[in-house]
Amino acid sequence: MNTVRLVLSSLALATALASHAQTAPADAAQQATPAYVAAKTRWQKELSAFDAADRERLPSPGGVLFVGSSTIRMWPHIAQDFPQQPVVINRGFGGSTMEDASLFAQDLVVRYKPRLVLVYAGDNDLAENRTPMQVLESFARFANTVRGELPDTRIAYISIKPSPSRVKLMAQMRETNDAIAAYLRRMPNTEFIDVYTPMLGADGRPRPELFRADQLHMTDEGYRLWQSVIASHLAEPGTRVDASVAQGLR
Repeated sequence: MNTVRLVLSSLALATALASHAQTAPADAAQQATPAYVAAKTRWQKELSAFDAADRERLPSPGGVLFVGSSTIRMWPHIAQDFPQQPVVINRGFGGSTMEDASLFAQDLVVRYKPRLVLVYAGDNDLAENRTPMQVLESFARFANTVRGELPDTRIAYISIKPSPSRVKLMAQMRETNDAIAAYLRRMPNTEFIDVYTPMLGADGRPRPELFRADQLHMTDEGYRLWQSVIASHLAEPGTRVDASVAQGLR
């Protein structure tokens, strides 16, 4: 499916789901599905660690929550990178997919009642041979669950990053990013955060200094770039400074 067709399909999906996203009830039945049970079993260690952390100290509601795959999990000192936010929660778990995030939206997002949730997922889905449209559908389920339970929570999608080890998937990455961006333009109180573009060099290829030796995970410089891009998106709408000033990119 080319990018134009994918974006048109995403707009059709957005139209079909928009009203549901405003009124969807908590989908407790989802937690009895085979997909949820299988994912719960696979990620039991990680989910148990989150539960243990919550028992020790449950984060206050109204914070900023990051959820997603290892790129989120491995972000060093994520709370310190956004010092103006009193509550920053990291619920990333390595190897996870957008499908996993949709299944665990109740467990990893709704329970914390954040004012803003940022999700980074999708590249693992593509690596597992899911299509851009399937990633979009998983994101739509994630967004609907969050919006149905927390109608005032802002939802932001951090674009798939162009990892050198997955350079063969870059066309699918761009299609997925374009489709989710189009979907979010039809959904109120949401945001698409583009980290894909600033992670490319002048030659259109991933900037090597942003990635570790595995060519998948990011260096400290990569995370500094992400921090500069994302920081301005964490302020309440209407209180943000100009993004070019806040980011200080290039």
